[in-house]
Amino acid sequence: MGQRHWVRTTKCQLIVTSLFVMLLGLAVTILTIITHYGAHFSVISGVSSEANPYRIFHNVAFYSGICLTMILVLAALLSTVATVRESVCLMAMGFFCFAIVFCALIQAAFWRYTNNSEVEDAMMDVYDSVYEEVRRNLSSFRRQELATIHETFLCCGKQSPFGETGGIEKETCPSEPMGTARADCLQEIQDFLKKHMDFVSVLLIITICFMGREVNRDGLELLLESNPISQRTRQDEQAQDGERKVQQR
Repeated sequence: MGQRHWVRTTKCQLIVTSLFVMLLGLAVTILTIITHYGAHFSVISGVSSEANPYRIFHNVAFYSGICLTMILVLAALLSTVATVRESVCLMAMGFFCFAIVFCALIQAAFWRYTNNSEVEDAMMDVYDSVYEEVRRNLSSFRRQELATIHETFLCCGKQSPFGETGGIEKETCPSEPMGTARADCLQEIQDFLKKHMDFVSVLLIITICFMGREVNRDGLELLLESNPISQRTRQDEQAQDGERKVQQR
């Protein structure tokens, strides 16, 4: 009786763990959608320039997030079904999915900390490019793009060493409220991206730690399930359960 209670408790814990993995997948999905469709990111990615360095990061982040979400949800479903049905095959598939996610996240974390300012530099380069094109010519389309960036980030041009405001700022900065739209745009882009990347780093660390735990747990379970002694023990337990049911009838 005590052994049955222990087995049921373990199964409940595994199912709760799988549900938590699904929640992680949901969190990754929400963060991916915000990163792709959020106004601050879309306005920079939408700049119509053949040499838009940020657009590559924008698309890679979106498709990577979608793939990661799908693998997380699949791993959680496989783990849940394997726990309920006690299937070694499904458990092995879930272990494989968790291992893929863990390796991918380690690679992402390594890239994040070795290329810390690459995305930030790409976004600021796009703004610099639009600003300089507007300053050199009278393209109304570029002026509209620059005005949209100013309205989205609530900023106004680039900081001048002389503290002067040029004609570009007067024409493209939001008219109201004037007091909230005079910040340096490069600084605003940098601050916004830093806050966003802090959220990404926290979610990345949580997911890596959890995936490492899942990989270790599923690996140990697979080793135990493949052990001939464990298989004989499980068969004996099933035979005893069958005998008890026959006796009760």
